[in-house]
Amino acid sequence: MTHPKESALPQCFRLRQHFASLAVDDVRQSVDAAIGNSTLASRIRPGQTVAIAVGSRGIADLPTLVSAVVDFIKRCGGVPVIVPAMGSHGGATAEGQAALLRSLGMEEAAMGCEIRASMDTIVIGTSSEGLDVHFDKIASQMDHVVVLNRIKPHTRLVGRYESGLAKMLMIGLGKHQGAIVYHQAMADADYCLDAMAAEIVPMIQAAAPISLGLAIIEDAFDQVSHVEAVEPAEFLLAEPRLLTMARQRMPRLPFDHIDLLIVDRMGKEISGTGMDTNVVGRKWNDKIAAADEFPKVKQIYVRDLTDQSAGNAAGIGVAEFCHRRVVEKIDYEKTRVNCLTSMHATAGAVPIHFDCDREALVAAMGQVGKRTRQQLRWVWIQDTLHLSELVCSEAYWDEVARGEDRSGAALETLGELGPLRFDDEGNLRSISEFLIE
Repeated sequence: MTHPKESALPQCFRLRQHFASLAVDDVRQSVDAAIGNSTLASRIRPGQTVAIAVGSRGIADLPTLVSAVVDFIKRCGGVPVIVPAMGSHGGATAEGQAALLRSLGMEEAAMGCEIRASMDTIVIGTSSEGLDVHFDKIASQMDHVVVLNRIKPHTRLVGRYESGLAKMLMIGLGKHQGAIVYHQAMADADYCLDAMAAEIVPMIQAAAPISLGLAIIEDAFDQVSHVEAVEPAEFLLAEPRLLTMARQRMPRLPFDHIDLLIVDRMGKEISGTGMDTNVVGRKWNDKIAAADEFPKVKQIYVRDLTDQSAGNAAGIGVAEFCHRRVVEKIDYEKTRVNCLTSMHATAGAVPIHFDCDREALVAAMGQVGKRTRQQLRWVWIQDTLHLSELVCSEAYWDEVARGEDRSGAALETLGELGPLRFDDEGNLRSISEFLIE
């Protein structure tokens, strides 16, 4: 029997965005080819130690990428060691950061090398602005450091250097102390890393044994689509070009205006803010898009927090509503440390929460002014990494038929309009089951 409140909700339909699939044919082979074209092999001497700096992001095929680097170093006679390069993540503890690596598939036995985690740093110098430049103590004692990271638009940073090699050198390998220093400085620089990176990256390279960067770019399907080895002297030159490529390949929502965005899950392996603010249109302000920022999403409802986040709900404050299960999964200490270190305290603010999806949707429906059921503009997604299939409310039906979208992808409706379906507890059935009896 249909619940009385469900009749007021909009009819919906499934939509597929046909993004271009640009995955490499073989991830391991791509890593071998990229590093093989660099000067790394000629510089590693038998028995020398090589730190592989790995962050906390859920990069596609990360265990395969890291394992390929480990094997390459071994073939050169080097001794690989994986070092966490994740600033204050993992609760800002060595144990937490090692556990984060394990949760991402980086077990020592599987990788075939040791993982050494520490929050200790050395200060290699002071910038012209008076910033102490911290660097991971363990990595500083190695003969070589290889920095592996995904290049992509950052959830807060703007400019030539966002998420990538420069940020990992400074903040990731700067550990908790470095992360505090840089985030405070970035707040004064309107969240632009350009000037600091131009000065500090060369300082780090002069004082620490940085031997290579391995840049990863993903396509709209969260697949590795480009692997490039970057020589240390090219970090600052290559990254803006790679960032442009990454921006062109990332997935987008198909509409400029959304009353309610329903997000099945948020998490640290999905984005630093749990939901990518570049996707939801809230890079500048947690609650509203800037004048020239799209899409413009009035309300966000988050249904779950991923297990891989280990309770770190940084970014939940971007949402207006969430399910109670999200709140019950929050590790407040991890969330607090991450949000305060990143100078983004509001990202940890817990929104209004509900015991079931039905109650949340009914509440959201009354928060956007006068709208008929047919006028409500709702979009339901799995998460901000996976946008090829989504559910849209009936208000978009004619818009899709006219081919009016902002994503650049061809749109295909899957089935007809139908009601949202809930289980006996009032929670939505999965997107994949929508309109399936």
